[in-house]
Amino acid sequence: MAVPFVGSIVAFVIALLIGGFAIYVSARIVSDVDDYGHAILTAFLGAVGWALTSWIPLVGPLIALIVWIGVINWRYPGGWVKAAIIGFGAWLSALVILLFVNSVLGLGIGAFGIPGV
Repeated sequence: MAVPFVGSIVAFVIALLIGGFAIYVSARIVSDVDDYGHAILTAFLGAVGWALTSWIPLVGPLIALIVWIGVINWRYPGGWVKAAIIGFGAWLSALVILLFVNSVLGLGIGAFGIPGV
C-alpha cells in the first residue's frame, strides 16, 4: 500500500521541480533573479493560489490566472507587466521541458505550479 503513495510523492516532487525550473528560467531572463529555490517556492505558492480560486464558477480561471501572476509579482521585482511576462515565459518553458521529458524519456508528468501544462 505504501508503494503507490511513494510514487505519488515522487511524481509531485518531479512536477514541482519542473514547474520551479520553468519559472527560474523565465525569471532569470526577465528579472535577472538567479535563485532556483525561490522559483520552486513561487511555483508552489502559485499552485496553491490557483487551487484556491480556480473552482469559482464562470470567472474562476480568470481570477486564478490573476492570482498566479500576482504571486509572481509578489515574489519577483518589476511589477505586474514583468510578472505577466515571467508567467508567459514559464508557461512556454514548461511546455518545452515537458515535450522533452514526456516524449523522449517516455514519462507522463506535468509541471506543478504552471497553469495549463
